[in-house]
Amino acid sequence: MAAEPDQRRRLLNIVGGSAGNLVEWFDWYIYAAFSLYFAQSFFPEASPTAQLLSTAVVFAVGFVMRPVGAWVMGIYADQHGRKAGLTLSVGMMCAGSLMIAAAPTYAQAGIVSPAILVAARLLQGLSLGGEYGSSAVYLSEMAGEKRRGFWSSFQYVTLISGQLLALFLLLALQAMLGEAALTAWGWRIAFLTGPSSPWWSSSFAAG
Repeated sequence: MAAEPDQRRRLLNIVGGSAGNLVEWFDWYIYAAFSLYFAQSFFPEASPTAQLLSTAVVFAVGFVMRPVGAWVMGIYADQHGRKAGLTLSVGMMCAGSLMIAAAPTYAQAGIVSPAILVAARLLQGLSLGGEYGSSAVYLSEMAGEKRRGFWSSFQYVTLISGQLLALFLLLALQAMLGEAALTAWGWRIAFLTGPSSPWWSSSFAAG
């Protein structure tokens, strides 16, 4: 009987860690999924191709920060625990999404607009780099000796699930709002979805 609470707590930890991982990758892929619609909001009026290329460059900037995030957040997780590291990582990712969702357009703020976009992606790259290694270790530690391979695999399952959910949200908003509304303001909904979802915080906190 004494083993039952431990098993339940272990399962909650794994579910919480997986939920946090899902939100991280969902927020990361939202940028790529909706870049076609928000590119003109952050860059000066030019050809659509130039705007998309500028948006792609900012997307690439996030990858530069991922190894830095792995190093910095790895040290943080060693000092404060895997759960604390993952919680901070999820918070940073959601903060980046909120920055993009609330950012002014280029027409409103000029160069400040793309600067906010770059800062948000740097923050998200730092977050994701730190999350990936810590998540793998956390799930492995929580799984126990007998099922480490099975439970650790949920890191990759939630990675792909985050991408699929981002694409599903894109299709849903395309169907509900249409191209004009998505380009004008609807893309901001996507960046608010991850941070504002009540289930991610409660699920992660359960761990």
